[in-house]
Amino acid sequence: MKIIIINGPNLNLLGKREPEIYGNQDFETYFEKLKSKYPSVELSYYQSNVEGEIINELQEVGFDYDGIILNAGAYTHTSIAIGDCVKSITTPVVEVHISNTFSRETFRHQSYISPNAKGVVIGFGLKSYDLALESFL
Repeated sequence: MKIIIINGPNLNLLGKREPEIYGNQDFETYFEKLKSKYPSVELSYYQSNVEGEIINELQEVGFDYDGIILNAGAYTHTSIAIGDCVKSITTPVVEVHISNTFSRETFRHQSYISPNAKGVVIGFGLKSYDLALESFL
């Protein structure tokens, strides 16, 4: 089984950025633990701060992988283009958010990805990725 995690803007700063919201662990360390926990899954990881690069990656893997775990960061709430891309690919996508977006600013309550996603996992910290991965198993 091939699963990719695609992270959007500012998620490269996990462990440094607003630890009271996002925690103290960097994503690379977490990703290594996740790979160890699920050795039978071929896991890969991609991160970009650039909207078009995220779309390019979704299009690249969106017809060949078994699942995509997508945390588009703030693009979740602004990018019709990423939402349209998720709609156009055949690989199922689970939308993930580390924080509970509904307990934050009102603009974070809207998602352009959710209507086209297999499911949404919100608010369980980095464990949200584990839960999304479990949904594909």
